Amino acid sequence: MKREETVDYHIKSAWHAISRMYNQKAAQEDFTTAIGFVLININSKEGTPATKIAPLMGLEARSLTRMLKSMEEKGLIYKKPDPIDKRSVRIFLTPEGKRKKEISVQTIMEFNEQVREVVSSEELETFFTVFQKINHVIDNLQTETINPNEYNSQLYEI
Repeated sequence: MKREETVDYHIKSAWHAISRMYNQKAAQEDFTTAIGFVLININSKEGTPATKIAPLMGLEARSLTRMLKSMEEKGLIYKKPDPIDKRSVRIFLTPEGKRKKEISVQTIMEFNEQVREVVSSEELETFFTVFQKINHVIDNLQTETINPNEYNSQLYEI
């Protein structure tokens, strides 16, 4: 099978192209795509518990911790103890963080509008259905990897 015939090649190449496009836009405002995605996952009014951001983005908590520290140093966010759960911390946007969040949201909206100008509703519906099926396959493969002994037949015979 040629790489152009594989599903993952097209997903990866499309994502890299989108990421490059988003990074070029973000770089003009002195931030990155990754920071933009964190910003759009923070509630602008009520803040967001730090523990909720990583799962929203599909990240490990360790990776996010470093990014939040960097964002705090850049003046995009600040932390406050959660008023309900004092053990938890909420992340809030500074005025500059809100400005960059708006740039991120606008960039995503513009890209999606341009895609919708050239891709029909039916094609998009099929695209989303295919991605749901791909994610289902991935979930099944991960379950098999995590629980390899769930198979009914023996792996080895003596």
